[in-house]
Amino acid sequence: EDQYMLARNLQKLARGVSRPLSGISAMYYSNTFMSRDLQFTEATTKKAKPQDELLFGKYTTDYMFEADWNITDGWGKPEINPYHELNMDPAASALHYALQCFEGMKAYKGSKGELRLFRPEENLKRLNSSCKALNFPQFDVNEALECLKELVRKDADWIPDKPLHSLYIRPTVIAMHNWLGLASAQKVKFFIISSPVGSYWSGGFKPVQLFCETEGSRAYPGGAGNKKVGGNYGQTIYYSERAARMGYNQLLWLTEDKWVSEAGTMNIFFVWTNKEGQREMITPELDGTILPGITRDSVIQIAKEKLDIPLVERKISIQEIIEAIGEKRMEESFGCGTACIATPIGGFNFMGKDYKVPFDPELNMGKITSMMLSTIEDIQYGRIEHPWSIIIQKRITQLFNLKRRG
Repeated sequence: EDQYMLARNLQKLARGVSRPLSGISAMYYSNTFMSRDLQFTEATTKKAKPQDELLFGKYTTDYMFEADWNITDGWGKPEINPYHELNMDPAASALHYALQCFEGMKAYKGSKGELRLFRPEENLKRLNSSCKALNFPQFDVNEALECLKELVRKDADWIPDKPLHSLYIRPTVIAMHNWLGLASAQKVKFFIISSPVGSYWSGGFKPVQLFCETEGSRAYPGGAGNKKVGGNYGQTIYYSERAARMGYNQLLWLTEDKWVSEAGTMNIFFVWTNKEGQREMITPELDGTILPGITRDSVIQIAKEKLDIPLVERKISIQEIIEAIGEKRMEESFGCGTACIATPIGGFNFMGKDYKVPFDPELNMGKITSMMLSTIEDIQYGRIEHPWSIIIQKRITQLFNLKRRG
């Protein structure tokens, strides 16, 4: 019966009838692109490299990755092409229903000039998870990773050879289905673009101040807070800018006006002594409203390996945090994510009152925050050899099917 319904729905979709696939996942009828089919078009002209400060996302590289999918043929051959604008119909559902998801990751140059990626397979797995939530087709993570490596090779001269600089990489999947009805996408584009970025700490280390948002919500139980989909982010800009006008750097998101969720776009950690007198490191549990950050997972694994205190994942109320500060049990707090690795938190405002979070004034952050920051940086840049840091080996380009134009 399922196969019959699938065939019927495919026929209807092919005729342009917008109708969901009776609950059958898009993955059921998709294949995957293969890295061995990767095609390359060389850019006839190259962009000038920026000489000024590398503001986040301001500059893009010479090349981009593309793979197109449609409901009839599945995935087409993957391509690396010169960076270009997309040709999109105004009715494309990505523009109307937030049928879009993305990732954020980085490539680094090690001390010997080698190219490195930090846990890239985890980002691609998470992208697949977001695709599934949007009923997009999924892809083979290993095949996508090989394509990504080749893209980084092509844009290698865009990775700044400076301390704490990197190449920010933005894999993105969007619906290209030209249909104003709300339905599963019949056409999808997977693309990857890159941008050289400077140090997150170019202005110096300084603990951030947070504003507890009680009117707006980043995510809610049963929603898509644990997926990296576009709809989770656009709605936060109004509240973020309002907090900035009041003098705060980021928002501290609360779920149901009570439970600590995320700090801006970062996962959050606290080091404190709990009410039972046990010193511990604690972070909100992944309850479906919180993004399962790759940096978050890295921090947790490092904490379990290096710290002699328990790592606890559970729901944390804002009142617990306030009580710990008032009773001098709070030691430090930090947010973590791809852009910053670990950012010290110096305080927050809740319901009109400011609360200070302790930190080491000499370090401008807590001691554990500092350890996490230096450890992950050392792994990313290859100063510590670790399985999380993948070296992109040089490749003989003839292994790829090259197509050259112009």
